[in-house]
Amino acid sequence: MLPEETESVGLLALMLLTEARRPARTAPDGTLVRLADQDRRLWDRAQIREGHALVRGFLHDDRPGQYRIQAAIAAVHADAEVAEATDWAQIVALYDMLLVARPDPVVALNRAVAVAELRGAAAGLAALGDVDLDGHHLFHATRAELLARLGRADEAILAYGRAIESTTNRVERAHLTARRDAVERTGPVGARRKDHGPVGAAGDQPN
Repeated sequence: MLPEETESVGLLALMLLTEARRPARTAPDGTLVRLADQDRRLWDRAQIREGHALVRGFLHDDRPGQYRIQAAIAAVHADAEVAEATDWAQIVALYDMLLVARPDPVVALNRAVAVAELRGAAAGLAALGDVDLDGHHLFHATRAELLARLGRADEAILAYGRAIESTTNRVERAHLTARRDAVERTGPVGARRKDHGPVGAAGDQPN
């Protein structure tokens, strides 16, 4: 209905690229599956192709709006056949643009997750320093994951506790409780995986 309004096209592209991942977001038992752990064969490739085509149509816009930038971020995620192939440098650059178009703490939180993927847990934790989302469970969940990777298990367990207290979503509470319990059982995750593996704790990153 609004073919000349590029933000409406951006919103449509974002919806398509987000919905394409829906079949892989939960396991058969209803538990949450993080973006990094999803079976990407379950993603709807037809919706991804349609979303990509829309994104290509406004890719060279000089002043992209927030929906077009978010759609571009989703498109970069959808481009990666495996999580390790994700172009985090491009995603960080897009979040830098999104912060200009939409300067709010939720965007800053998502950017911190991307920074952690690109530059490591310490850089991601530093990026969280300016984020004011103390009552948001995803803020505490992200912080917990990064602290665990840095070997700061006691702080991570406390942060997971704050995250669990801050959400009423049953599926998310179960997921966060399992993550906290894993740190309690085995200690820091950083010793078992490279520092900048997938965080998958905030915004578009979880699933």
